[in-house]
Amino acid sequence: MPPAQIPFRNVLVIANPIAGRGRGASMAHEVERALRTCGARCELHLTTGRGDARERASRLGPDVDLVVSIGGDGTLSEVLHGLPRHDMMVGVLPMGTANVLSLDLKLPRDVPGFMALCASGRAQLVDTASVNGDMLSFLVTGIGFDAAVVRAMERRRRGPISKFDWVRAGLGTFFTWSAPRLELEVDGSRVPGDFGQVLVSNIVHYAGFDVLSPDRKLDDGLFEVYAFEGRSKARFLAHALRGAISRFPSRSVSMRRGKHVVVRSDVPAPFQIDGDYCGETPLELTVGSNPFRILVP
Repeated sequence: MPPAQIPFRNVLVIANPIAGRGRGASMAHEVERALRTCGARCELHLTTGRGDARERASRLGPDVDLVVSIGGDGTLSEVLHGLPRHDMMVGVLPMGTANVLSLDLKLPRDVPGFMALCASGRAQLVDTASVNGDMLSFLVTGIGFDAAVVRAMERRRRGPISKFDWVRAGLGTFFTWSAPRLELEVDGSRVPGDFGQVLVSNIVHYAGFDVLSPDRKLDDGLFEVYAFEGRSKARFLAHALRGAISRFPSRSVSMRRGKHVVVRSDVPAPFQIDGDYCGETPLELTVGSNPFRILVP
């Protein structure tokens, strides 16, 4: 059977070689061969560390018409952050631990499925937001307990991580965590309440679980802002139980949509962006006006 025709002629593939428990490199070479078989010119770049994917994407040549990210959400985040052109088509072959965006978009996880995406050329616009001026979020920014878990994980991380590693980090953090009092402002209006956790999201699958509002739109220029009432451990357990059996928002978790979000706290509170620990409050998030184009089924 002849190879399917694809509408792309010059492709840059950026891959994390250790993604997928070490299968990232072999999968990247397989994608490279498939693209060349379809007649595309292809450059493969295997990343060597944090920041490398962003740096390579920033040097995008003028003739490239498709950039492919092979790895987890972190690799994709770096690629999007580095791209100098928002009108660039981006393909994703998910190989990380959570692969949150791929769950939302129902992206295939094998090379034949990925090549079918390339053949269709169909795209979904995806909003991104800037955080504190120089960081990018396209999934969810969390302020509070989840960020403390991410921080703990990064401190103990040695190579690839599993979902069990996340559970262990979560339990360890829970017993030592003291929730700050978070102040929340959305589009210039203060949100009243006593909050111990805030999520600012553009997705449905938080941490890989289908728990957030399904009526979000990826390209409406707004993010959903979830404010979790209460700061006690008992209230955190109640929120976790709610997430296990249903979804948010709920009676104790409000949801608003906005373009500009500010979070302050009585003491410095950690925040995470798309699964990476990135600092402490105050935090200011602004949804951009130029969404990216992601290949979808």
